[in-house]
Amino acid sequence: MTTAPFAAYAPHTTPGIAAATTDLTKVYGSGDTRVVALDGVSTSFREGEFTAIMGPSGCGKSTLMHCAAGLDSPTSGTVRIGTTDLGTLDDRRLTRLRRDRIGFVFQAFNLVPTLTALENITLPLSIAGRRPDPQWLDRVVAMAGLSQRLDHRPAQLSGGQQQRVAVARALASQPAIVFGDEPTGNLDSRAGAEILGFLRDSVRELGRTVVMVTHDPVAAGYADRVLFLSDGRLVDEMSHPTADRVLDVMKAFDSRARTS
Repeated sequence: MTTAPFAAYAPHTTPGIAAATTDLTKVYGSGDTRVVALDGVSTSFREGEFTAIMGPSGCGKSTLMHCAAGLDSPTSGTVRIGTTDLGTLDDRRLTRLRRDRIGFVFQAFNLVPTLTALENITLPLSIAGRRPDPQWLDRVVAMAGLSQRLDHRPAQLSGGQQQRVAVARALASQPAIVFGDEPTGNLDSRAGAEILGFLRDSVRELGRTVVMVTHDPVAAGYADRVLFLSDGRLVDEMSHPTADRVLDVMKAFDSRARTS
């Protein structure tokens, strides 16, 4: 671990940044119902790196991901994808940026049941009126282990295979960054390990950038680094994580919650 638990957090400034947030704040409600989900979060996600975001329930990790991905608007602060400030984009340009430069993987597979695996993978490109790069598509499909499943519909696939289709769909447009919100949450441990290995390989072999929200220390152990949130603030970071080291930090969160 690079800092002691709950120490003041200093964001990275390394060049080659796929996405970054500066003084990001997100507030819901007002008066007695006011909730500060994010409280001045500044961080960056480096190109070609797999980052996991962790913290106790309600700490703001999904809110951070949704704001960083342009799915939600911050109350204040800035979000950049590459050099593009999302706050300067109107709805049409923001939609185009999300479509062309960002991939998404969620806990629910969100596949169209009447389409084949290949049709699901290429659906966003088809909607955008674009053809996939055949060499890239072949590489993604092969890495996902789906070469013999492309004609199958979702009901003919296991849960792990369906999520591999969802990850391949996120990668098919060659996005600058892929965001995953609990992507293994609906899978058993074996299928989850397959998806995490696929995400890690997409970083190491395809040069993608992946940011994943998870509550699972084992899942976080697949990442290159882990960011820890508490009460809407980034409080710690770990490079080269292992499941045991991540679990120790999460236990520290639990201990602090019991004594506060």
